[in-house]
Amino acid sequence: MPLVEIKLAIYLAVAKKVGITMSKKITPMNSGQGFTANLITGLLVTTASIHGMPVSTTHVSVGSIFGIGTVTKKADYKMIGKIILSWALTLPMAAIISALLFKILEGFV
Repeated sequence: MPLVEIKLAIYLAVAKKVGITMSKKITPMNSGQGFTANLITGLLVTTASIHGMPVSTTHVSVGSIFGIGTVTKKADYKMIGKIILSWALTLPMAAIISALLFKILEGFV
């Protein structure tokens, strides 16, 4: 059971970091701008779902928040660059790690 608790603690720590980045580090927003970002995210994700297109709610939300920051000219482009880089590296890194792990475990079977 402690393994589940450790995984949950790690998940919550990462989720908190993502939440802080999205809410404070991309661009400063007032409550009306935050509502607009959430409304746009909801509409885009719902529309994509209706059309059978899988989209990441987090990606769409970051795009909405960045759009507000761009319009208000308060977007932190350095932070957006870091986010885009992490998105670009996620798939190839997952593929490389999966391939290596498969090769390692293949030797045991």
